[in-house]
Amino acid sequence: MKKFFSDFKSFCMRGNILDLAVGVMIGGAFGTIVTSLVNDLLMPVIGLATGGVDFSGLFLPLDFGVYALMDDAKAAGVATLNYGAFLQAILNFLIMAFCVFMIVRLMAKLMPPKKEEPKVAPRKCPYCKSEVDKEAVRCMHCTSEIG
Repeated sequence: MKKFFSDFKSFCMRGNILDLAVGVMIGGAFGTIVTSLVNDLLMPVIGLATGGVDFSGLFLPLDFGVYALMDDAKAAGVATLNYGAFLQAILNFLIMAFCVFMIVRLMAKLMPPKKEEPKVAPRKCPYCKSEVDKEAVRCMHCTSEIG
């Protein structure tokens, strides 16, 4: 049992697990901000442009009756396809993906470029012309001594 807790502690204390936990928490908070951006800023403007249509309230009653509001249909016990909520979720996703793309792009520009080490030409055996390790004294293919 003690080994189990020791293994669990070492698993939790690895850097990538902590980074993942922080990323999930920040992602949740970022999702809340994007949801507010969509619901409170963008959807009213889109609704105004489309003549006051509230996407989140769009639905199709499965008894094909006529109901003014989704709450009326639910009060009548009718199942509904809430395609407006689905459209809202798609819009939230697209805006979230665009925001993440912009942040990643900005971070890529802010980060210094990685310095690549100069590539060293592979060492070749002078006899059989196959590649050999830089520290080898014999060719592993033809067993010739390499100087």
